[in-house]
Amino acid sequence: MFDYIIVGAGSAGCLLAERLSADPKTRVCLLEAGPPDRSALIHMPIGIALLSKSKTLNWAFDTEPQAALDNRRLFWPRGKTLGGSSSINAMVYIRGHRDDYDGWAEAADPIWSYENVLPLFKRMEANERFGNDEFHGGDGELHVSDLRTFNPLSGAFVEAGQEIQLPHIADFNGKTQAGVGRYQVTQRRGRRWSSARAFLSRAKGRPNLTILTGARATRVILEGRRAVGVTYSAGGRLADVRTNGGEVILSGGAVNSPHLLLLSGIGDAAELKAHGIPVVVDNPEVGKNLQDHLDITIMHESRDRTPIGVALSFIPRALAGILSYAFLGRGFLTSNVAESGGFMKSSPDRPRPNIQFHFLPTLLKDHGRELAFGYGYTLHVCDLLPRSRGRIGLKSSDPLDDPLIDPRYLSAPEDIQTMVAAVKLGRRILSAPSMAAYSRTELVPGAAVQTDADIVADIRRRAETIYHPVGTCRMGRDAGSVVDPALRVRGVQGLRVVDASIMPTLVAGNTNAPTMMIAERAAELILGKTRLASDASGSRPVSPPPKRDGTGAARDRRAADA
Repeated sequence: MFDYIIVGAGSAGCLLAERLSADPKTRVCLLEAGPPDRSALIHMPIGIALLSKSKTLNWAFDTEPQAALDNRRLFWPRGKTLGGSSSINAMVYIRGHRDDYDGWAEAADPIWSYENVLPLFKRMEANERFGNDEFHGGDGELHVSDLRTFNPLSGAFVEAGQEIQLPHIADFNGKTQAGVGRYQVTQRRGRRWSSARAFLSRAKGRPNLTILTGARATRVILEGRRAVGVTYSAGGRLADVRTNGGEVILSGGAVNSPHLLLLSGIGDAAELKAHGIPVVVDNPEVGKNLQDHLDITIMHESRDRTPIGVALSFIPRALAGILSYAFLGRGFLTSNVAESGGFMKSSPDRPRPNIQFHFLPTLLKDHGRELAFGYGYTLHVCDLLPRSRGRIGLKSSDPLDDPLIDPRYLSAPEDIQTMVAAVKLGRRILSAPSMAAYSRTELVPGAAVQTDADIVADIRRRAETIYHPVGTCRMGRDAGSVVDPALRVRGVQGLRVVDASIMPTLVAGNTNAPTMMIAERAAELILGKTRLASDASGSRPVSPPPKRDGTGAARDRRAADA
């Protein structure tokens, strides 16, 4: 019997397991469907290029056919190992925009405002460059560093952005976001620093923490309307793990957490009945509000061999890179591939950046599943603030079946307009002198794709996810939300959701760091170390979010990003 059962050892689950098991009197069980994180591809940063092919470390989901994307099914990689997606992602350390969190505060509670979550980001961070300053921490478990080896092309991209009058940003998590610069990464000494390395490694030896890998949760065990345990499948057999009156915490992510709620009878009654699942709580929003960053690439063939290439002529560099990595923790094998990037507005009238760039000094096709021979470079451009909303649902009542994933990309008409603008802005940067000097030709979209109609057709033909699904167990103060501001599932006792699925709205950036912050806040809430604004029983005060009506701090921030 356990005080806490955590389902999912990903970005949130690993941190939560460490925080809750820090008290030796508290018994914690952590369930993970995948294996331990022993693969060398996880810890060697450039291994990301091959992890998308793994059937063992990756859920490798596929979406439903997307009507706005030529009826294609899109590939959705999600981490399936200790560390979850933090073990297979590009390690980019971005928190999003301040206004994202002030929006959460309005939707839920002031504890989620930027002012009140910034200390959480700082507490868990050990930033190699900034240390302890206004925006960063230097003493936490999550190591954040500059890349130890930086491809010259990635520097040229930053220079090209400045040539079209974009400001250089030394810290995307500081005072302002709009501009171009080098990304910081979750690495230490040239190795990936996942949530498992940061948090779980220090907790693994605790006798009060039980970690079960290869254990796929199939349902939450409910007695009436109280969660008392979890049934899981391991080695082809079912087993139960139960609480002693404590809590079950779902940290499976934006896909798996709502799927498990549905399998357990918590969700849209009509959908549950259609699959023969008894209804425990009728909440139509479970699985709804799915948001993701849709992305399109611009790829160029290079004039020379500066990029990371797949070619016979690259073999000497590859051998030198292996030695440099093995003995010095340096070289191109330490690259996260997405080395630089930036944030822009799609039009001057936007209040803040709504486009993000990830620049790769290599050719990358089909999420790395298809070899791209030769030398070239790739620019990813994505819509940060999409209006389109999709859902996670049931394909069947079999808990071992994949969930239904329907993002409904571009179902909001304004999203395609943003994507077209993003392509044009990306092309402007790549046409600036510092980048043009490297280009032999644009491979895709290609010289023939010039009009808006051509660009729209190309987006529909090629656009893919950039791996940031959120929102499917929406947090809110309203009765219709899936979880309340303390992340408790409405209508059920002893059950919380702690992962990216609780985000009311998608952050304007990468989602790994925000997901860890959510777990940090959840740990405080669970342990009684903080309180909601509506709850006077806690001990730590919170500040109200700034007004978002064009006055005060919010206005000043918009001016800074103008």
